[in-house]
Amino acid sequence: MTGFLQNTFNGLVSGAFYALLALGLAVIFGMLRVVNFAHGAFYMLGAFGAYMLLTEVGVPFWAALVIMPVGLALVGMALERAFIHRLTRLDPLYNFLLTFGLTLILQDLVKLRYGVQSSPYETPSALSGSVNFGLFDFPTYRVFILGFAIAVCVGVWWVLTRTRIGMVVRASTERPELTRAFGIDVGRWVTPVFGFGIGLAGLAGVLAAPMRAVNPLMGADLIIVVFAVVVIGGLGSIFGSVAAGFGIGLVQAWGEAYLSDFPIVSQTIVFIVMAVVLLWRPAGLFGREEAPA
Repeated sequence: MTGFLQNTFNGLVSGAFYALLALGLAVIFGMLRVVNFAHGAFYMLGAFGAYMLLTEVGVPFWAALVIMPVGLALVGMALERAFIHRLTRLDPLYNFLLTFGLTLILQDLVKLRYGVQSSPYETPSALSGSVNFGLFDFPTYRVFILGFAIAVCVGVWWVLTRTRIGMVVRASTERPELTRAFGIDVGRWVTPVFGFGIGLAGLAGVLAAPMRAVNPLMGADLIIVVFAVVVIGGLGSIFGSVAAGFGIGLVQAWGEAYLSDFPIVSQTIVFIVMAVVLLWRPAGLFGREEAPA
C-alpha cells in the first residue's frame, strides 16, 4: 500500500509538469492553430535562466519563479509578432518547421555556453527536507511543486471561466471561428495568449531546475510526451490538457513501477494510451468533433 501511494504521488508530481506545459500548448494551438515545437526549448530556457540568475547574479529561486516566466512571456510575444504572425495564413507546416528550427537554435546556443553536461541547481532551503504523510515521507519540494501547479491551473481556470476577459480568451481559444462570427476581434488576443503559453513553459522549467538535471536537452524528450498529452486531452481543450497531464503522469508512474518486467510496455505506455483514446475518440477525451465538410 505504501509503495502504491508513493508511486501515485510521484505520478502526480510528474503530471504537474505535463499539465503546465500542456496548458500552454493548448491555448497556443487553440487560438493560433500552431503546433509550437519550441515549447520544450522554452521549458529548458526557464530552467537554465533560473540557473544563470542564481550562479551569475545571485538571484534566488523565488525571484526566478517570477522573473523567468514573465521574461519568456515577453520573448514569446515578440517572437509571435516578428515571425509566427507572418506565417499563420500559410500551411501550418511552415510554423511547425519554424518552431522546430528555433528549438535547434536555442539548444545549440545553450550548448555553446554551458556544454552538454548537466548542471545542479540547489533546492531552496525553505523547501528542503521531507513531509510526513503518515505511511511515508515525501520530499518537501515535490509537495510544493504539486500544490503550486494545482494552484496555477485552478487560477487559470478561474480567470478563464469567471472573468469577461477570460471568457473571451477561452472562446477565442476553443472556438475561434464562432467567436469571430460574434464580432469579437480574436486577433488582438493572439500575441498575449502566445506569450502566456510560453510563460507557462518557462514556469515549469524553473520548477524543474531543483528537481531535474538542468541541461540543454531536458525539454527535447519531454515535449514529445506533452504533445501526446495534448492529443489525449483534445487539441485546444484547456481542461482536457490539464486533466490528461495529471492522468498521464499517474499512468507513467504506475507503468514504471508495476510493468518493469516489460520495459517496452512501460516505456511506450503513454503512446499506447494515446492510440487507444484516438481509436475511441478521434478528437481526444475532451476535444470537439469537427463537423463533416
